[in-house]
Amino acid sequence: MTDKQRTITEDQWHNAKLIWDCHQMHHQLRPCDVAIGLGSHDLRVAAFTAELYHAGLFPTLIFTGGNSPNTATRFPRGEAVHFREHALELGVPDTSVLIEPNAANTGQNITFSREVLSAAGITPKSVLLTAMPYMERRAYATCRQVWPEVEVVCASEPLEFDDYLKAIGDEAFVTDMLVGDMQRVIEYPKLGFAIEQDVPEDVHAAYESLIKDGFDSRLLTS
Repeated sequence: MTDKQRTITEDQWHNAKLIWDCHQMHHQLRPCDVAIGLGSHDLRVAAFTAELYHAGLFPTLIFTGGNSPNTATRFPRGEAVHFREHALELGVPDTSVLIEPNAANTGQNITFSREVLSAAGITPKSVLLTAMPYMERRAYATCRQVWPEVEVVCASEPLEFDDYLKAIGDEAFVTDMLVGDMQRVIEYPKLGFAIEQDVPEDVHAAYESLIKDGFDSRLLTS
């Protein structure tokens, strides 16, 4: 699609909402040994992770991520660097925040963060993954694949779909991202990148419908 500012139709909204709901794991928040904040274009992930730190859910957190085409301009020093700086601005102590600035995909986010934690003498039994709302399921499936021995809890800023659309301010962009992440949930297990996840028939139909409607800019290229 070329016009990223166009609004979506009522049917497209319904299909996007089905996918949005499927992406979220609906895990019950509980204390964990460490949190991993996954870098992205959305700085509110850092703010939400800081909020959970202040709530006492973990003693140490690590932000992970280099750059992507979506973030290079917004976060020129890398996603993890900017996320860490934001968390410090929100009162998280410097000694509680680690950084992993090189990861270029979710598998690397988890693998490289694990290496940084190990170098710091931290071997967690439980990990709280914080991410954008539509990235929870893929993050969970990836972590279970590459770090199967750790218990995983997923969390994201508790926003309703409409509120998230308004916050981002670009309905087509968000719908593209929802579709792209759903493709990865479906395809990555076949490639060995993630564990298999159940995708209900109505969600799969919504995904296919949105692709036909042109929401395809985030799809994997062969």
